[in-house]
Amino acid sequence: MSDTKSKRLEKAICVIGGSGFIGTRLCKRLASAKLEFCILDKSQSTSFPEKHHFADVRSVDQLRQKIPVGSVIINLAAEHRDDVRPRSLYDDVNVQGARNICQVAEEKGVTQILFTSSVAVYGFAPPHTDERGAINPFNDYGRTKYEAEQVLREWQMNDPDVRSLVIIRPTVVFGEQNRGNVYNLLRQIASGRFVMIGAGTNFKSMAYVENVAAFIEHAAGFGPGVHVYNYIDKPDFNMNLLVSTVREKLGKAGGVGFRLPYSMGYCVGLLCDLAARITGKSFPISSIRVKKFAATTQFDTTLSETKFLAPVPIKVGLERTVQYEFLESHSNETVFFTE
Repeated sequence: MSDTKSKRLEKAICVIGGSGFIGTRLCKRLASAKLEFCILDKSQSTSFPEKHHFADVRSVDQLRQKIPVGSVIINLAAEHRDDVRPRSLYDDVNVQGARNICQVAEEKGVTQILFTSSVAVYGFAPPHTDERGAINPFNDYGRTKYEAEQVLREWQMNDPDVRSLVIIRPTVVFGEQNRGNVYNLLRQIASGRFVMIGAGTNFKSMAYVENVAAFIEHAAGFGPGVHVYNYIDKPDFNMNLLVSTVREKLGKAGGVGFRLPYSMGYCVGLLCDLAARITGKSFPISSIRVKKFAATTQFDTTLSETKFLAPVPIKVGLERTVQYEFLESHSNETVFFTE
């Protein structure tokens, strides 16, 4: 956390992982602002092919060839899904990738790095956990995100009066074209197959992708120092309100529909875990997903210190997503697969 204000960027921006969900939305904002940027990613950018350069964060040589001298680095690259195999990829991409970026940043005279971490570093945190919360990740994703933060802090401390490090810890990010957990929930509601597990009174902090991209753009103008912010769009929904809001937008009856006690839902998740191990296939239900669904994941943030104003209210972002995905036709558009 830190008191700071943003200024317009004059340096070229290097968006590592810019072909992905958040990266694509960010690059659209950069393009609209007529800012100079390039994309480094192991996947082709469908929105900005002319800006794309192939690079894998696991390769120092590839980063060295493509990161511009003196640029602002925005690192969005990560292994983040629950089902990553082999599990060593979390360390190879998230931690060693951060080391590689820092090594090349040293060589290229880079003085600004922005890193998208995650509220997963807090694990199953108490409600209203902010940036001062205890670090207690429950999975490899959260663990390696926090380890990457420490790598980047060491880079910043090597020249603390000059270097700027911004660490952004978003909660679950949703929006148009995303195929993650929020989309899966919305699709189940839209299909009529949704079953509420538990009482539905647990709260979920969420973030709309346009707002996350806007904050990254805003934070790219921060000065020297270490700046750490959770990213959450307020107010938080509880599951009952979230589901009923989506059902209303879809023109369905009020309420949440059929409920299943948590204990029964968790047993179904365990059975799916067993089936996944036996068959080698991934299933939309797992014990950890049931646990995450029924848990309260409610975070706070000191984001107001930066004077940032989210461009889209969270309810409007949710309604836009439902409209785009289930009430309009976009069958030829690119989609992004995340958690």
